[in-house]
Amino acid sequence: MTLWLGVDVGATRKGFDVALIDDRSLLELRGRLTVADVVRIADTRAPLVVAIDSPRSCAPAGHTARPSERALNRAVCRFAALAARGHHTIEVFPTASWTRWCGPRGTVSRAQWSRAGLTQLGLLDLPERSNQDQRDAIAAAVTAREHTHGLTEAIGEIVIPTT
Repeated sequence: MTLWLGVDVGATRKGFDVALIDDRSLLELRGRLTVADVVRIADTRAPLVVAIDSPRSCAPAGHTARPSERALNRAVCRFAALAARGHHTIEVFPTASWTRWCGPRGTVSRAQWSRAGLTQLGLLDLPERSNQDQRDAIAAAVTAREHTHGLTEAIGEIVIPTT
């Protein structure tokens, strides 16, 4: 069975949220994880692609990353640990994924918008209740699945759905 893993980056305070999916269902949704927990899930479940939520703002002109991103990666994320263990990782931006699937958010709350978007993803076994980090982890996992099926485009290093 082919699996995809989505990771919402919450750092030390909140931890990481992950969603594991197959072609039809949400198989696992977990939160408040450490980097070691995420690596352990990836090692154990062997997803085809791991999609990691990207930062919200751009790097300064002439730079490829913000200083805070480099510091966060060194201190907390260390997602090179996934690549070093042979996991194929991509960077995603769940807000862009939700926009492609649901259209612009407009005046509705982000929570309302992404909750409504969950129903459009066609996944079975979604929870009745979820928080934004969990919904973004699910969006990341679905974006990873769509990437495998050639239904994404890359804008720089960030992968987003084409539809």
